[in-house]
Amino acid sequence: MKIREKVSKNLKDAMIKKDTNLINTLRLILAGIKEKDIISKGKGYDTEINDKEIISLLQTMIKQRKGSVELYTQGNRVDLANKEENEIKIISNFLPKQLSNQEINEIVNNTIKSSNLNSIKDMGQAIKIIKEQYDGMMDFGYVSKIIKEKLLNL
Repeated sequence: MKIREKVSKNLKDAMIKKDTNLINTLRLILAGIKEKDIISKGKGYDTEINDKEIISLLQTMIKQRKGSVELYTQGNRVDLANKEENEIKIISNFLPKQLSNQEINEIVNNTIKSSNLNSIKDMGQAIKIIKEQYDGMMDFGYVSKIIKEKLLNL
């Protein structure tokens, strides 16, 4: 089942259960998908955005909410921070299984060794290789930090 269909199905279930937090978050996701569809059609594409693009959208939504959580926590607004964290959990349910930090470290090490990468100049190439295989399965902000650290210590 495609992500778009899963979100719609979950929205229907949430409406039956009258779970307003879930309903609101799922509607935000569908609105984001619809907006991307409109942008895509405006660029001349006839199809809706695919799951890969939806995953990218969901990751962006999570990143935005993490930033909000930090700001709300600094501003002593625990209620709003909790709301954002709840949305992060709901949005995360539609992403592929996220890899652990240990798994990410192993992938980075294997990529650097197998591709003979040996300087910080190879960082972009390392990210490209990893992104091709694991896009949507890890936080690439964290991955880039690990790659940079490893390449600087070679």
